[in-house]
Amino acid sequence: MLSIFANRTYRHLFAAQVIALIGTGLATVALGLLAFELAGNNAGVVMGTALAIKMIAYVGIAPIATAFAEWVPKRTLLVLLDLIRAGVALLLPFVTQIWEVYVLIFVLQAASAAFTPTFQATIPDVLPDEDDYTKALSLSRLAYDMESLVSPMLAAALLTVMNFHNLFTGTVIGFIASALLVVSVTLPRQAPSEPRSIYDSTTRGIRIYLATPRLRGLLTVNVAVSAAASMVFVNTVVIIQGGMGLTQRAVALALASFGAGSMIAAMALPNLLGKLTDRWVMLSGVSLLVIGMFAGMFIQGAYTLMALWFVLGIGYSTAQTPAGRLLWRSSHQEDRTALFAAQFALSHVSWLVFYPLTGWLGAHYSMSLTFAVLGCVTALTVVVAWRVWPPVDLKEIEHVHTDLPEDHPHASGVHTEDGIRHSHPFVVDDYHPRWPSSGR
Repeated sequence: MLSIFANRTYRHLFAAQVIALIGTGLATVALGLLAFELAGNNAGVVMGTALAIKMIAYVGIAPIATAFAEWVPKRTLLVLLDLIRAGVALLLPFVTQIWEVYVLIFVLQAASAAFTPTFQATIPDVLPDEDDYTKALSLSRLAYDMESLVSPMLAAALLTVMNFHNLFTGTVIGFIASALLVVSVTLPRQAPSEPRSIYDSTTRGIRIYLATPRLRGLLTVNVAVSAAASMVFVNTVVIIQGGMGLTQRAVALALASFGAGSMIAAMALPNLLGKLTDRWVMLSGVSLLVIGMFAGMFIQGAYTLMALWFVLGIGYSTAQTPAGRLLWRSSHQEDRTALFAAQFALSHVSWLVFYPLTGWLGAHYSMSLTFAVLGCVTALTVVVAWRVWPPVDLKEIEHVHTDLPEDHPHASGVHTEDGIRHSHPFVVDDYHPRWPSSGR
């Protein structure tokens, strides 16, 4: 897996991702402490609102930002967005009103909503070999999981020698370092794209996404992952401290168990995806989430919960990590950023639904019922995914063009009474707005 670090451009981009993630993790800890300083016992309301603002920015901004991003070189855009995020983090220690937190969080998350899909869409251009890109996806998953473990520990250590306001300085340094690492490399040139209206550019990624059968399958996987994982992220502290009467240390250990399962799955995926199809691997991961949700109805004690969280971590990573391969396979280079933005926005719609639903169910009903409801949702998505995601996912698909002139550059093939019949790697684009029935 580590062989891809021989690629200097990827090495610098991965370092930029890791450093920015650690900076963001420090900001998350500092933001919670800032909310308590400003709002006291109402800090939970402030944090809940901030998370809602984050999700709204992710869902609403990502497709729009990528539409405008077509006019700016990727490296310039990534550096600019890193600097905007650094600027926001620099201002956060000086806020005195809760509304100021909300405004700055929206700007920060709007910049992240533009940065993340643009960054993700750059990696397949840097690593065009599918095996190398699969390793990069696993390393990215490992980076996210390691950040969730390292950042809180680092924050705790720093808080022993400094005020929490200074944690935002670490965030600023992280974003500036990320910008410098991006500046230090030359990114592959963007393929020229046809001039489009803002509306066309904004909706293009979502239209390609929904017109591609394998991506409709991915959409159901997104729903399953957010339904199951929201139980972990929202209710772990409630189950451990509220239901079992245990300490914060037990909460940390349970979340670490989830992260450990996710990391082990991420390390195993490159070899697994070399032998099995993405569909089989991802739906197996979702099926593991279904089993875990229903098993959660009968959990007794912290150790069994940690074991369950470990299994759910394996299912979470297995179902989610290969998504980039599907997006890469389903787009031309010029449409890749728009498609990654569509995945970013649509997946966060699911989180926006299941975060509050999971919290509400856990607060008003039993945890067993919450597990059961989310288990039923996850099971339903498996059924839908098996139906909408073709079991045979052909790369090259024979199809007919009925509206191309014979001298068109794309018109190579057999000329029949119905039109021009030919076969090639098929993606939805201007010449292929619909998926051919032969591709199913």
